[in-house]
Formats: sequence, structure tokens, C-alpha cells
Amino acid sequence: MITKANEKQTEEIREIWRICFPQEDPRYVEYYFKNLYQPENCFIYLLEDKVVSCVIRNIHAVMFNGRALQASMIVGAATLPKYRQRGYMRALLNIVVDACEHTELITLIQSEEPSLYKNFGFRILYKRAQYTFTRDDCKRTTNFGCGYNPTAIDLLKVYSAFISRFNGYYARDLEYFVKYLNEIRGQGGKIVAYFNGKDQIQGYASMIPVGKELIVKELIYLDSMALTKLINAALQEKKIVKVSVSEAEDLSRIFPRTPKRIYGSTMMRLNDAELFTKLFGKKITTVEDIVKISQRPLNLNENA
Repeated sequence: MITKANEKQTEEIREIWRICFPQEDPRYVEYYFKNLYQPENCFIYLLEDKVVSCVIRNIHAVMFNGRALQASMIVGAATLPKYRQRGYMRALLNIVVDACEHTELITLIQSEEPSLYKNFGFRILYKRAQYTFTRDDCKRTTNFGCGYNPTAIDLLKVYSAFISRFNGYYARDLEYFVKYLNEIRGQGGKIVAYFNGKDQIQGYASMIPVGKELIVKELIYLDSMALTKLINAALQEKKIVKVSVSEAEDLSRIFPRTPKRIYGSTMMRLNDAELFTKLFGKKITTVEDIVKISQRPLNLNENA
């Protein structure tokens, strides 16, 4: 039976995540279920009152060519190993995709296995670049201007200036960054910000330690000085720093020796091509057409 989850089933769903997503940082999972998870957004497959499969639909606004489009990010699609190959996830996704199709123009999903979702109409929309830094890749600078206690207002200001160069991003507000600060701290991480000589914030890096490496979950910068300062600050934390940015951000111009890897990050399903065409005055039939009419490079960093 397919239904929406209730609060009493939260621990069952968390356990499915623990089993099915062993690569996920348990600190993030803990934060997610404590602060972000909403049972009414989670669709589950019940078998004899046991949750065996689940998928979550998080509704967000996405900015595209100056318009705020209602969209959803589908996350946490998982089935307990014992119950796989029985069609439970297919049935769940059919229900979720149908609900999305009737209420929004586009639906998003992130997966390390894109082939699983092609039959549901999803196509790769957005790619990211991961750079792996060591000390030799970045000229050493002082920490002058860097601070580790930026406010939510600081982050909102610099993010708004940075993201205006891009397209296809989540609309963020002050409340988002209040939660974001707690999210990073909840994972044992920190946010370093760079301020210029006029005490104006020029960028920030959200950093999470994972073993011998430091993962920069988000890198926001307004100029090359901010970028260099933030990478230096990260390298003072760990000897290996991994940074993921949009494919359009070519950090190789400043760090030519740093290895990078391009990977598919976000898939999209186009739910109403006709309405999309009317809204933007361009003939749209596929997800690829959406990329073609984008007035600026895409930047979709969120994963929930």
C-alpha cells in the first residue's frame, strides 16, 4: 500500500536511509531528520505495516530567466535490500511524478545512477566540477580579512550578489541562512567568510571535515582575492580539500594545476512543455531546450 508517512514512522524511514545510503554523513542525516524532514512530504510503501520503500518530495521555488518557477526536488528514494526488484519504488515514483506533473512545470532529482530515472522522463540538466586541492595548488596567503562567525545576513548578502550571475537556482531568504548555519555546525563543520578592507563580505566557504579530507560544500566568492583567501583557509584545516562548484565556474584559470572531475549532478523532468513555451516565448520540447534558452549559466547547489 502506498501512503504518506506519519511522525510515528520517522525512525523506520531514518533506518532505511542508514542502510541504503551508507556514504551519507550520519551527522547530516541526523540534522535532516531533526530539522528539515516533514512526514507529509514523504511517500512510503507499506507491506504488512512495515515501511519497505520511501521517497521524499521537497517543494521549492527555482529562479529561471527572471521567473520563480514552482518545482520539487525528489530525494531519499530508497528500498530495503530484501524488498528490491518487486516494483515498489517504481510504484512510488509513478505516484510522486504524477503529483508533480499536475502542479509544477519542472521536477528535479539527484542521483549517482541517472539511468534509474530515465524511464520516468528525467534527463541530466546540470553538471558540477569537483576540484581536489593540496598545498602546492594554491599560493599561500595570510588569513587577514577571514572570519569564522558570519551572520545569516552576511551570507544572504554575498550569496545574492554571487548567484545573480547564474540561473536555475533556489530562491533563498534570511530564514534559509539561519537554518544553513545550524546545518553546517550540526555536521561538525564551520563557515569561513572573507571581508574586504571596508568590512564588506566578499565570499564564504562551508567546510565539513571528513576523515583526512575537508569537503567544501559551498563556495561563494565575488572576486579572485576572495576565492584565493577561502581556499587558503580551507587548506589550513586539512591537507586535502575537495571543492564542488558549477561546471561553468572554471577555477583552472586561477588554479591551473588542480585536478578536476566533471560529473552529472541534477536531473530534470519537464512536466508541461506547452506552458513552458508560452511563459518564455521560446519553443520548448525537451530538457535540453531549457538549457539552450537559459540566459545565464546554471547553478543548482542544493540537494534537498
